[in-house]
Amino acid sequence: MPKHLISGHEHFRAEYFAKEARFLEQLARNGQTPSALYIGCSDSRVIPELLTAAAPGELFVVRNVANLVPAFEMSTVSVGAAIEYAVAKLGVAHVIICGHYGCGGIRAALDGIDLVADLPSLHVWLRGAEPAARAAAAKGLQGDALFRNAVEQNVLAQMDHLITYPAVEKALDAGKLSLHAWIYDIDDAKLRVYDVQREAFVPSNEMEYDEP
Repeated sequence: MPKHLISGHEHFRAEYFAKEARFLEQLARNGQTPSALYIGCSDSRVIPELLTAAAPGELFVVRNVANLVPAFEMSTVSVGAAIEYAVAKLGVAHVIICGHYGCGGIRAALDGIDLVADLPSLHVWLRGAEPAARAAAAKGLQGDALFRNAVEQNVLAQMDHLITYPAVEKALDAGKLSLHAWIYDIDDAKLRVYDVQREAFVPSNEMEYDEP
């Protein structure tokens, strides 16, 4: 039994729940209306609600190794179902794909996924990160620059996969959905957002936003 986690839950009830009981009761009764679908890595150091200060009910979250989005024709039931449910049923206004520098899944794709051939599920899954690793390597980069670029290439590749989903395409065509590519830098706890005009990931505080 992970005692520290059970103790943490009791702390949550005594502190957060005690103060926000009415809000949480309304969530339970009225259902969820999240504004965004967040697709991110399972890495324990990257907690979407923490880095965005999102309250319960604000984010519909999908997390997996290396924040992969299989293309629609190759979709896993789990990821595809979450995308369709969030976009078509919950009507989220935003989809965010968030990678992070230092991602172990991308490191494995760069080093060669056959190194994890003894882990069959992981081995198959990480094939989805290989194109990004190859794209970064083709630039002739080395060391940390290669690693960081592969992370960025991976987020953009998954964004391309995302728009293959009919539910996503329909919402985009109707002007009901916006897509966002993010990178979280664990070293400095800063968020970088893809700027289409500059074709680069830039610090989030350098971006201009049309809405609050």
